[in-house]
Amino acid sequence: MTPRKAGKSRRPSRSAMPAAGEASASQESGAGPVLLAGGNPQISKGYGDAPVQQYIAAMPGWKREVGKRLDALVVRACPGVEKAVKWNSPLYGTRQGEWFLGFHCLTRYVKVAFFRGARLEPVPPGGSRQQDVRYLDIHEDDGIDEAQFLDWVKPAARLPGERM
Repeated sequence: MTPRKAGKSRRPSRSAMPAAGEASASQESGAGPVLLAGGNPQISKGYGDAPVQQYIAAMPGWKREVGKRLDALVVRACPGVEKAVKWNSPLYGTRQGEWFLGFHCLTRYVKVAFFRGARLEPVPPGGSRQQDVRYLDIHEDDGIDEAQFLDWVKPAARLPGERM
């Protein structure tokens, strides 16, 4: 191994990281849920608050606090919101099977998906290949503009949901 230069961090090579669906040595020892590519927790599909809370508890590092805050804000904006975990992502909806919002852990950020985001005003900043979907990416040092987030969630919950 060659010495590192001062100020440079060393990241594991892609070949040293577990592939999607593979567990790391600490995960195989029962240290927690499997983390998929990008650190997204692998949580069994389920409906209700319990699987969403299990997903949030398994989010790595600083992302866990982001997940807790997002969940609390959605619940505040939409008391009685339907919740589920599908495709290793928490989903929120006003009717079971119709979802207006979901989020997902990626390597450097948490990606919030507004499934009818193109209809919101202002439109969330992240574009998508899907016409209606818009994203909000939250990085480690980003704050959450709670007022703006709530201004997106409330009308998003009134729009027709995405059937999944």
